[in-house]
Amino acid sequence: MPPLMSVDALIAQLDDPHIVIIDCRFQLVAGPEDAHPGHTAYQMSHIPKAQYADLNADLSSAVVAGLTGRHPLPDLTHFQMRLRQWGVNQESRVVCYDSSGGAFAVRLWWLMRWCGFDAVSVLDGGWQQWLHHKAPVTSDTETPLRGNVTLGPMKDWLISAEDIMQQPTTYQLIDARGADRYRGENETIDPVAGHIPGAYSAPFTNNLSEDGRFLPADRLRARFAPLLGDAITGHYCGSGVTACHNWFAMTLAGLTPGKLYPGSWSDWINDPQRPVETGKPA
Repeated sequence: MPPLMSVDALIAQLDDPHIVIIDCRFQLVAGPEDAHPGHTAYQMSHIPKAQYADLNADLSSAVVAGLTGRHPLPDLTHFQMRLRQWGVNQESRVVCYDSSGGAFAVRLWWLMRWCGFDAVSVLDGGWQQWLHHKAPVTSDTETPLRGNVTLGPMKDWLISAEDIMQQPTTYQLIDARGADRYRGENETIDPVAGHIPGAYSAPFTNNLSEDGRFLPADRLRARFAPLLGDAITGHYCGSGVTACHNWFAMTLAGLTPGKLYPGSWSDWINDPQRPVETGKPA
């Protein structure tokens, strides 16, 4: 199954019983009037048959202050249970979407691929392109038959802060956050500003065209190929979510994506002994 699916392709397969659609809409910073705006948006209108996945509750585990980043990888027993509740079987084909350029949908895509389930795609352009095509929407929710998907074994796709500290020349890190946060100029989420020394800045939003769809493979290849060398590519962001976006883009480009630092910046700064760099790299 290709990693990216067009709106037209999904429209043509809406009635396929093997297709499972998962809505991943989310806001990292929710307003006081609505603590769960992604779920509220889903309840108001979504793609027919879609189930809802919450970044905090379904695609992450609980934060342990001082020990984890803001979105630790989910407990796999819980994640498998949720996939089954969404109706995912071994023969299912999963399509995930959001309204943030794939920022959260790719987290689900990456998790499923990491756990050995390859039949998963991200909807190109997400919710906005679905509406632009005037494709069907609904506010009705369905309770699917429980699935039987079994995850694992996990692929060797992870690196930790300890790996980076102990083997700094082994990895070439790529930071998916905005360039201003990378430089330490506009940190609005984490208590320490800056980036991991030696990391390249490659904001995930630059993987997208103006209409929110992914750039063609050749343009993504031209973007990431100059950042690659003999070292293993390591992706990070603020909390390990949008780092998956750059991983996904490299996959579309036909490049070897490397590994993910799931704790990312919010984990790195838990230890004040770890070095921090601000501004542009030397």
